[in-house]
Amino acid sequence: MFGLKTQMIDEARALKGRGEAIPTETTHAVLGTPLKGPYPEGSESVVFAMGCFWGVERLFWKLPGVFTTAAGYIGGYTENPTYKEVCTGQTGHTEGVLVVYDPKVVGFQHLLKVFWENHDPTQGFRQGNDIGTQYRSAIIPSTGTQYDAAMLSRDAFATEMKALGKGAITTEVFLPSDTTRPDALTPFYFAEGYHQGYLEKNPDGYCGLKGTGAVCPI
Repeated sequence: MFGLKTQMIDEARALKGRGEAIPTETTHAVLGTPLKGPYPEGSESVVFAMGCFWGVERLFWKLPGVFTTAAGYIGGYTENPTYKEVCTGQTGHTEGVLVVYDPKVVGFQHLLKVFWENHDPTQGFRQGNDIGTQYRSAIIPSTGTQYDAAMLSRDAFATEMKALGKGAITTEVFLPSDTTRPDALTPFYFAEGYHQGYLEKNPDGYCGLKGTGAVCPI
């Protein structure tokens, strides 16, 4: 029924995409801050994937210390993909949300806690009723320090999930962009303008976020 959408596509079979970025908005619909920068000096960034990015973006833009958020596509092969292409499962991307934040106001540990407690990280290529590789859980850190913290938090949360009788965590933690390994190059492609701040523009729009009840002990 779902075909390629429930299997990660090989790079050789992925859609080719395009050389130019797809049009999107430049200013955050709620925060009034630039989506693509410039960002304040001292700010840090991370990308979280937790299922449909509409609800995920709203979850993080509400946090004190977050400068901006943006919906986009990450972790795949197709260059500058469109939403329609991502939905086919033939790009390899997951729906992610870029979070740019002030670490002096909100710590990375708190962002991780919000991430783990607001979705089910054991579902593989789905999140609730949303089925496909574009809904897989992932953390894409931008520094080695973030990567180490993300891995430790995953191990800690796995213990809590086991206590609830849940399965193994399937969340991918990508290599950070500050490593020299070529497989760490994970570009974030900004989604189309209508996806940015979607639930601010459409208050009654779909939000599939749902935690498991487990508490992340960090």
